Amino acid sequence: MSYLTIIALILAFCITFFSMPWVIKLAGKIGAIDKPDQRKVHATAMPRLGGLAIFIAFIVACLTAFDISGPYTGLIIGTCIIFLVGMLDDIYQLSAWVKLFGQIIAAAVAIYFGIIVYFVNNPFNGVLNLGLLSIPVTFLWIVGVTNAINLIDGLDGLAGGVSGIAAITMGIIALLQGQSQAAWAAFLLVAAIAGFLPYNFYPARTFMGDGGSNLLGFVLACLAIMGATKSAALISLFIPIVILGIPIFDTFFAIIRRINNKTPIFKPDKDHLHHRLLALGMSQRRSVVIIYLLSSFFSIIAITLSFTTSPKAMLILALLLLLMVMGADKIGMFTSNHEIEPGTVNTSLKG
Repeated sequence: MSYLTIIALILAFCITFFSMPWVIKLAGKIGAIDKPDQRKVHATAMPRLGGLAIFIAFIVACLTAFDISGPYTGLIIGTCIIFLVGMLDDIYQLSAWVKLFGQIIAAAVAIYFGIIVYFVNNPFNGVLNLGLLSIPVTFLWIVGVTNAINLIDGLDGLAGGVSGIAAITMGIIALLQGQSQAAWAAFLLVAAIAGFLPYNFYPARTFMGDGGSNLLGFVLACLAIMGATKSAALISLFIPIVILGIPIFDTFFAIIRRINNKTPIFKPDKDHLHHRLLALGMSQRRSVVIIYLLSSFFSIIAITLSFTTSPKAMLILALLLLLMVMGADKIGMFTSNHEIEPGTVNTSLKG
């Protein structure tokens, strides 16, 4: 680790932390305000431009620490695009299709500069090259993870904390894979998030907004490709999915739930994991801490898998999936149907 990397880590934290009061004031001036409605937990209007501080901190820190070239050019440009679209949504409430188009453009930029899933691991015969499927698989991964992080942004400190835990884990695994630059990019993201969380943890003074949650999802999706899937070992395919298990499976369970309830997939509801924990009588703070602990458990599993032979790893994954399905069913994530009244939100998976 060079002295520039240390400086960049300090910069990432300090820029976010010390710019937040200014960002909160700016949010009020430009109308980036999150107003309460039936699908939201907060009861008062809240500034939602916190992602701007994370964005500036991450970009400045990366430019300080690295010579930006190749895939990292795609990461930086794509991050700029995804954040800009999210920030415009925080101010003007863009349609779901416009937001999706912005996510696709950002993913296309990342792919153009070489952030691509070239292969998956075949448990029966080594590596399976995706060929022409590489591009659509990468699109689905980047856009899917971006939206998964956006979906869990429902309680104070939740999306930021879960993303921070995921980024730490990706950094550790990238180091184990010999991908040092991807590792330190992940740690820079952690430092930027750490500067934001004191303003966002319950009771929050500001939200990160869609600009922030989309940025975190996009960067995590790209870093997973750049740092955590480079090994030809079978299990490397599943490690990013385990790391991001909470947001990915929360999204998956939402889709299953809406199919079971015969409601449109894009119709918001109040049965995501954080909603169900609140429904069980837990406070916001306790619900967030529990999800942090679950995310940390998933991260420990992911790191363990990187040292485990494929047969044992597949058994661990099967047991983990069984526990997740049983737990989700127990708290009502498959069948509950707390829909949002028509007309209160734009078309979105977010609930």
